[in-house]
Amino acid sequence: MYARKLNLRPFAQRKSLFLLAPRQTGKSTLLRHDFPEARYIDLLDNEIFRRFAAAPESLRDAVGEHKLVIVDEIQKLPALLDEVQRLIDTRDTHFLMTGSSARKLRRGKANLLGGRALFFNLHPLSSCETGYDRIPVLLQRGGLPGLVDSPIHWEELRAYTGAYLREEIQAEALTRSIENFSRFLDVAAHFNGEQINYSKIGNDSDVAPRTIKDYVKILEDTLVLHILPPFRQRNKRKLAATEKVYFFDIGVANALTRRRELPAGSPEYGKALEQLVFLELRAAIDYQRLDTMLYFWRTRSQLEVDFLLDDRIAIEVKATKRVSPADLKSLRAIAEELKLQKRLLVCNEPYPRKTQDGIEILPVADFCQRLWEGELN
Repeated sequence: MYARKLNLRPFAQRKSLFLLAPRQTGKSTLLRHDFPEARYIDLLDNEIFRRFAAAPESLRDAVGEHKLVIVDEIQKLPALLDEVQRLIDTRDTHFLMTGSSARKLRRGKANLLGGRALFFNLHPLSSCETGYDRIPVLLQRGGLPGLVDSPIHWEELRAYTGAYLREEIQAEALTRSIENFSRFLDVAAHFNGEQINYSKIGNDSDVAPRTIKDYVKILEDTLVLHILPPFRQRNKRKLAATEKVYFFDIGVANALTRRRELPAGSPEYGKALEQLVFLELRAAIDYQRLDTMLYFWRTRSQLEVDFLLDDRIAIEVKATKRVSPADLKSLRAIAEELKLQKRLLVCNEPYPRKTQDGIEILPVADFCQRLWEGELN
């Protein structure tokens, strides 16, 4: 088992918690490893599910005198949350609840415990958890803990994208037509890391643009898709207004696009590298509980900086092994608009360096290490 960067124990001593993530990201493994003393209730077990569905109040007897209880996949039975609240209030029991669909909780008008519980997100394995030398593996295979080291990882990724991203969506009754959703999913994967064009995706998948918007929302609510908003602060240049999308795992995106290999220098490699940096940033912000907003910056004239942390740090990603002046154009343009603390270009050059006007050139591994050591906060 990989040691995860998310440390929940300081919070679990004081509050109940929701831990949200797609399936197979390691939610149950993390909680059972870090809290071996907790009572464990698995709602994916059909017998246990039927028992609590028929009589939610039986949770009281199941918990007994335990002061710490893990409830796995709570979105399967949102009605159980009323009993959870009662036990929090009357017995001072702390619950650690996992979920793979925020949509089921929200749409079911579930009791989200009114401030009695904190929310956390778990992400696929990051570079600081696998080791920075394994970044090439993450680019090819993604970071799902049970798949990244599998000798048949490609077959397992294909099974995951079929069984989970299609059949689970259908089983949760989130869409009426699994055929339309499957066509959308295959097309949408090719837009990973790009601005959303609902009309284009709709035309390519033969699905109405309005339905595409619903499908994107389903993937966001089931934690499969991240939405990256554009930075919209007024400035000299007209800025883009459409969000970008990133799948939660590089391996999943590779499997959906049937991309077994990522040749260095290819456009696909560049997109995967950009996705890796995004996922590292997203995980670091969540795990370190930072009050930081993540954006991208793009002008109508196509100048773009991949990531912007608040209005402080601009980050551009290039797959090149040798940075040229053209690669620095957007970072120099954004400096004319914002008073930035740092400008970083993440690339495949072998050593870190700094340009005369203060742009830091960082190899991918150096950037990731600095990020996880808190140097970019």
